[in-house]
Amino acid sequence: MALGLLVGLSCLTWGRGARAQACCAGGSALTPGRLAPHEAWLAGAQARAANVFASFDSNGHYATSPTGTSEVDLEQDVFGAVRFFKRAQAAVLVPIVETHRQTRANGAELGGGLGDVNLSARYDFALAGGSLVVPGIGVLAGLTLPTGTPPESATHPLATDATGTGAFQGNVGLALEQTYGAWLVNATVLVAKRAARTVQGVHSVLGTQTTALVAGGYTFSNAAALVLVGSFAIEGNGSIDGEEVAKSSRRILTTSVAGLYPLSDHLRLTGSLFINPPVPMLGRNLPATAGLTIGGVYAWF
Repeated sequence: MALGLLVGLSCLTWGRGARAQACCAGGSALTPGRLAPHEAWLAGAQARAANVFASFDSNGHYATSPTGTSEVDLEQDVFGAVRFFKRAQAAVLVPIVETHRQTRANGAELGGGLGDVNLSARYDFALAGGSLVVPGIGVLAGLTLPTGTPPESATHPLATDATGTGAFQGNVGLALEQTYGAWLVNATVLVAKRAARTVQGVHSVLGTQTTALVAGGYTFSNAAALVLVGSFAIEGNGSIDGEEVAKSSRRILTTSVAGLYPLSDHLRLTGSLFINPPVPMLGRNLPATAGLTIGGVYAWF
């Protein structure tokens, strides 16, 4: 309740307090590294664990993992965000990635290291709840740096020490969100492009990736929040030495439920459960995973 009151005081009128509370708590549950309107900066950490239970082939057919094989992907992120100007914020995320992989031929193997560092920025032209007609409008931009170990540089037999893509990636996006009492609705579109790479004389470029995300959340009276999320990512065919590679496109649907619980005005816990539904044609050229994240965020006003 204290967090909800602080959020309400950050608004111009009491009548907008409930809508602002839903925006702040729901938005922070959806994106833990995002600053609420009344916050100046934050720091946090989260851990992620995912189990690969199946895969989709180039035709979208779904198949469970063969007997005697397994893969568990782990990640620990440290992140921070800072506000500059009134409606602009920037963030950095540093991941540590580990993979445990087992095959019938090579046995079990564990590897990991520093992943690809991500820089991002957001500018809100309008805030959710500020108007009953105009939704919150945010412009997003990001840059992922190839600080991880690319696949061709892996030294372990099962490449479990590969922790990055080996290429710069830039993305831009647009987020729309609105509050209705204690409810929050969000729709976001992101477009990402990776830089070309040359490995052992082979020049390759991955296709442009577009991700559409929709979310709906509810903020409780104690400022805890629960959000249901669905996202669908589509990547076009890649090319090698200037020639498009047929059936190399990728797509995946991810569904998740995310939550936030405030321990104090400054400290909040976050977490989520996620899965790539094992439905044919919803994925292509990607594994199907299920897992969870849990983290904590400390914010300063």
